[in-house]
Amino acid sequence: MKVAVFNTKRYDRENLAQIAGHELTFIDAHLNAQTAPLAAGFEAVCCFVNDVLSEPVLMQLSAAGVRMVAMRCAGFNNVDVAAAKHLGIAVCRVPEYSPYAVAEFATALILDLNRRMRRAYNRMREQDYSLDGLLGFDLHGKTVGIVGSGKIGCAFARIMQGFGCRLLVSDPYPNDTMAAMAEYVPREQLWQEADIISLHCPLLESTHHLINADSIAQMKPGVMLINTSRGGLIDTRAVIDGLKTGQVGYLGIDVYEEEADLFFEDKSDAILQDDVFARLFTFANVIVTGHQGFFTREALAQIARVTGENLDAFASGERSGPTFVT
Repeated sequence: MKVAVFNTKRYDRENLAQIAGHELTFIDAHLNAQTAPLAAGFEAVCCFVNDVLSEPVLMQLSAAGVRMVAMRCAGFNNVDVAAAKHLGIAVCRVPEYSPYAVAEFATALILDLNRRMRRAYNRMREQDYSLDGLLGFDLHGKTVGIVGSGKIGCAFARIMQGFGCRLLVSDPYPNDTMAAMAEYVPREQLWQEADIISLHCPLLESTHHLINADSIAQMKPGVMLINTSRGGLIDTRAVIDGLKTGQVGYLGIDVYEEEADLFFEDKSDAILQDDVFARLFTFANVIVTGHQGFFTREALAQIARVTGENLDAFASGERSGPTFVT
């Protein structure tokens, strides 16, 4: 099967090149309305989190003969699933690649924010060995709220359990694995009692701006917020207001609602146009990283393996299973 692989970097090509039995053409550009014509002559496109698969783009792909969208990520909130189904385009994804990668990265954000590693490192480079301004807190005994009890949420819970934290979790679909480690509670109770809140849920209509002015007002003063899931879960302007008042004491994000035109590219010579994003960098108690939580050798290998299996399944006539959205 001929596959146009959009939005590729060197590490993508190295891993996806291992897929056998299909003709892969790597395209550096993001998939959007302007680049969709590049898919002409291909049976499938392979895309990532910041590609645009809106109804107009899908209509272009359908007209060009594309019958499959293979997402090489877990999320598919950038895909108009209803339009794809109407056009007869199959959509599949990689529902899990390494829950440990993301869970461990969320933990790294917590540790860095709490113990101020970056500030300490910069001081040492300047031979400033003072401790003022580096005071942290023990994680042991703190209450950690986890939103989402899927595989990543469970992996994160196990890590926090190892630190001796009390765990609260909010999820409309409880499971026994998480229930053995954490207490399922209403979301409002989680907001009120958690010292640290980490988001591990999908971006849906019901979870868009889950963290907003109202939910922040219910939280403990000085709460730590961590998001390694999807940027749209957080209303960034509301969080900035919380940072300014001290209601939000720490913020660690690996995702951003408007990241599509920012992340995964070298823009060091460009002037940052997003004033909201720029404002985040004025706070000493904020860490922003560029959607790298998934980025481990094991995760990239798993993404390539499952993507290959999805292409094989579609080529053999299969359009159902846990990895197929439509």
